[in-house]
Parts: sequence; structure tokens; C-alpha cells
Amino acid sequence: MACSSAAPKFTVRRRPEVLVAPAAPTPHELKRLSDFDNQDCLRFQIPVIQFYRRNESMGGKDPVQVIRDALAKALVSYYPFAGRLREHDGYKLAVDCTSEGVLFVEADADVGLEHFGDPILPPFPCLEELIFDVPGSSAILNAPLLLFQVTRLACGGFILAVRLNHTMADAQGLTQFLGAVAELAQGAQALSVLPVWRRELLEGRYQQHPALVRDKSNEVPGSDTDTIASSIMLPLLDNAALQLRSFFFGPREIAAIRAQLPPHLQKRASKFDTIAAWVWKFRTVALAPHPDKVMELNVLVNARGRNTAAAGIPIGYYGNACTLPAAISTAGELCANPLSYAVELVKKTKNQVDMDYMRSAADLIVLRRGQSARFTTGMYCLSDQTRARFDDLDFGWGKPVYGGPAEAVRFLSWLESFLLTSKNANGEDDIVVPILLPVPAMDRLVEEMSNLVRLSADVTLLHQPPVFPVKRSAL
Repeated sequence: MACSSAAPKFTVRRRPEVLVAPAAPTPHELKRLSDFDNQDCLRFQIPVIQFYRRNESMGGKDPVQVIRDALAKALVSYYPFAGRLREHDGYKLAVDCTSEGVLFVEADADVGLEHFGDPILPPFPCLEELIFDVPGSSAILNAPLLLFQVTRLACGGFILAVRLNHTMADAQGLTQFLGAVAELAQGAQALSVLPVWRRELLEGRYQQHPALVRDKSNEVPGSDTDTIASSIMLPLLDNAALQLRSFFFGPREIAAIRAQLPPHLQKRASKFDTIAAWVWKFRTVALAPHPDKVMELNVLVNARGRNTAAAGIPIGYYGNACTLPAAISTAGELCANPLSYAVELVKKTKNQVDMDYMRSAADLIVLRRGQSARFTTGMYCLSDQTRARFDDLDFGWGKPVYGGPAEAVRFLSWLESFLLTSKNANGEDDIVVPILLPVPAMDRLVEEMSNLVRLSADVTLLHQPPVFPVKRSAL
């Protein structure tokens, strides 16, 4: 079937979808999801995609068969993925572990890897053909929780696309599961990391005592009229004059950012801290809001490995374990202060997340259930997808040319971005940040990127950020 994308078309021939069940008997039980899993904002499907080159050492093995067989074996340990989601007790979600299986689609395309560009980055042409929405499969309840599609390419490589019901896992949880499939595909007899359910760790504690829970979000400055739903903002979100660019931060660009920081931050600030602070500051400069406008950077923080005196998230936990604490500043202060000001705010925001913070956040999720999410025009969300390590998944053909989110833009995406990994011409890892902005603001941000590069002698803009058209239907 030919794709409907405006990009150069190619044909994908799919076989009828099948259900892949666990390779051995598994328990039949009802497993409750956590309050973090149960959030309204997670009731959607997330697609990820991996592009693999031909590998002569695989001796002509079929990636479809290898991955399908390994998937069935992995589902023995991760058997909740083979079940179906149900609602109980009014609105709570639970997995009915029925062993029905996950959807699997086998396909062939008449193009090679070169068709997808260099470097390979989202948005991808004909994505709807590479991860086909099997009719009836995208419902949150009573539908398969995972969809796999393996598409062989004419060059001998292949594409693995996976769609996950987000209530079941976050990006790191999905990578953990796909890592188990990859290990088994390479012949492992046992998993290096055993799955842990333990969703009760992120349950709200004070469901009957709301007065005990402090809602810190009420302390955020700003008015209720300053929301995305306001009639003032709707024309901007529906504006076709939006532009998507991918900004590349390689070793030279990161060094140029660090050169602007005081010595103590040069040593303590991570790559994410420096890039997030730079993007937040200069995106704000580019948008040129009123100096008193409250700008809020929500950074996606993974609670795994963050312990207090109480027990932390155990190794092997694959549920949703991320939260979005906010760094807050007025636009005037953010733009006028040195970059170190934004870096310190980002670090402070991340460091407040521990298990106590996560349990308090779970309390708030319960108390706010049924309320509309608050989005303001000053909000911006940045998540680090490089930590999920989709680009490390090796099913026997080596690491992917690209591995990560399948989509660069979606609803409200001008208010969110993510960090990806891409190999540059020198074989080094670049951090790539796709950003969507109105054209005048994008022009100013590109100018700031050029200024960053010129700050350091010997730093050249090796990667001109590619411009992609943005469909109105994608916003």
C-alpha cells in the first residue's frame, strides 16, 4: 500500500496482523496500575521506531521471525503486556492478565534506508505505513497493549516500530522490555534484568485526607485566564506558519555553552542541564514575551535511582515513574540574567525529586482526578529521551541508525521538545532537539544558535538544522 505523506512515496506490503502470545503458560490475575499510571494524560498510545542496517554476519536470518520468536519468550516474564486493560472501582485501571497476546505485523517496503535521509530523524515519511494502526487496536481499554511492526527494506535492513499503551510503562520501562526482547533475540537463556511490578509504590497515600496534601502547584504565579484553552491562544495553535527545526548540540556546541558558566557549574552541570537551560533561555528570547510574563520549564525527571531513607524505585520496575517538576522565572529575569541563572534553576528543579516527592505527587494525582490539566502560554516541557537508550537496542543486527520517538510533533507540540541522540560525521554523539515555533521566533532562535557557535574559536556549525514542513493536521 502506498503512503499518503507529501514526502516521496514508497510502497509497504503488509501481511495480516497476528497476536503473539507468551511462549509458555503465565498467571491469570488482575494487576492494578499505580496512580501515576492512571493519569488521564497517559491514556494514549506512544510510538517508537528503530532503523537497522543490513548485517552480513546474520547469515540471511529473517528479522521478522527472530523478533517475533523473542517477543513470545519475553512475554513469559512480562506477561501483563499480553493482557487487556480494564476499569474497576469507578475509574482505576488494572490489567486483566489474559495471555491474549500483543499485535504483530510483518511487512516489506520497496525502499532502502537512504530514503529516510541523513541523518535519519523524525518526522519520517509514510509513518502511518511503518506503524499501521490496525483497526480497533488503538483503544485504551480492552485492546492489545502493544503493537509491533517489522518492515523489511530493499537494502537488506529493516525497521522495527512499536506502539505502547502509555498507561503501562514510560520510555525507560518500554526500553527495558525491548531490551529483554533484544537479549532473547541474540540467544540469551535468561534476562539480565528481571521485571518488577510493585505499582503500589506510587499509590496516593492520603486519598481520604486531602487536607494533608500540599498542592505546590497553587504557588505558581499566573492567572487562570492565561491558559491554552483561551480564545486568544487557539489561532496560534492552528497557525500554519509554524516551523520545525532540529537543533544539533555536538561536543563543540556543548563546550561553547559550558564556556559561559562559572567554574563550579562547568564541573557540576550535566549535558541536559546545559542544553535545557540554553534552549529555555533563548527560546524565551526568541518569543519575546512581556518581561513580567511567568515562564515555566517542566523537565521530565525519572525517579529511578533516586532514594531517600524510604525504599526507592527498585531495579526492574517498568511502570510510569517520571514526573514534571517546574523551573519558574519571569521572562525578564530569564532573558537578562547570565545563562548560569537558568542552569541553576534547572538543577534545583531536578534535584528536588526523590521518593517523598513522588509519593506527594501521587497524592495530588488522586485529588485532582477528573480536573482539566492546566496549560499556560508560558509553559514549556523538555524531556531527555537519550536516557531511555532506544539507540542501544541490538537484536543481532547491531545498534540502530536511529532509535527513539516516531513523531516529532503532536498536539500542543510547540510547547514541548525532547532530546534525541544522533551520530555525526565524526562518529560522535550529537544531542538533537526538535523545536517547533512560529516563523519569526524560529528565525530569532536560529540566530541565537549561530551566535552560540561563534562564541568559541574552532567551533563551526557542522550540522545545518534541517527545516521540515509542519502539517496543519499535526497540530
